[in-house]
Amino acid sequence: MQFDKQAIEFFRKLTYGEGWLMDVTTSLADYPYEELKNYSILISLNATPGSKEQRDAFEKYMKNGGGWMGFHASAYNDKNTNWPWLNEFLGCGTFYCNNWPPQPALVECDTQDYPITSSLPQSFVAPASEFYQWNPSPRKNPDVEVLLSISPKMYPFGLKDVVKFGDFPIVWTNKKYRMIYLNMGHGDEGFIDATQNLLFVNAFRWIVSQDPKGDPFKK
Repeated sequence: MQFDKQAIEFFRKLTYGEGWLMDVTTSLADYPYEELKNYSILISLNATPGSKEQRDAFEKYMKNGGGWMGFHASAYNDKNTNWPWLNEFLGCGTFYCNNWPPQPALVECDTQDYPITSSLPQSFVAPASEFYQWNPSPRKNPDVEVLLSISPKMYPFGLKDVVKFGDFPIVWTNKKYRMIYLNMGHGDEGFIDATQNLLFVNAFRWIVSQDPKGDPFKK
């Protein structure tokens, strides 16, 4: 997918000047917990761990202070996923519906009190993407802090697959874990907008700054 390739390049540029080390993989098969625990953050672009061994390692990593920044399909789950913990981790229900084809969306900050959103405008137009709606919404979970949502002004949203109503969070954190989920990530326009890029950098920085081993930005 173009988003994956562009995301790898986007985050690789953040390593310029030897600020941090970045490894890239298409599978967690070679990353048992003893290996994963050495990483401050995992950035998942389009998939969840597949096998039971990979899922167990990821779950243990997150329960022991690991950091996660997930995009789009990295949180996709339905009745066939067979991974109940994923729903607990995300703090929401399963996939419910989506807009199609990818298109821009007016999004609104639910709060600007978080470091992730404090430097963002109250609303902005996110580049074209397919956006997932979840049921039940993560907003109903008291452990979840919703940071951005698609504006109700977008309804009806979509051309082929049309979302007509409902709560539509697209960026949130489950406060029980060091994580953030960002629903953007389908297509080739994910990194054309400076405001959305700022959101991504803020999210990355925030997850890393919460590392139980210490905030590297204060060293």
